[in-house]
Amino acid sequence: MPRPNRFYDVIRIGPVKVGSFHNGRGQTRHTAACTAPGCGFSTEHGNRSAAELAARTHRCPA
Repeated sequence: MPRPNRFYDVIRIGPVKVGSFHNGRGQTRHTAACTAPGCGFSTEHGNRSAAELAARTHRCPA
């Protein structure tokens, strides 16, 4: 089993990066995080499509 928080299948949608990882419980999780300085947006989801939707609809205030 891969180590927790080792991201794979990372894509970029605007300023947001979407990646998948295995958590400590052996589940595959998906996260979306904004890379703009001072933004702080990040979400974790159970399926990839939800993380990609969050990335597409994110409006960065920074």
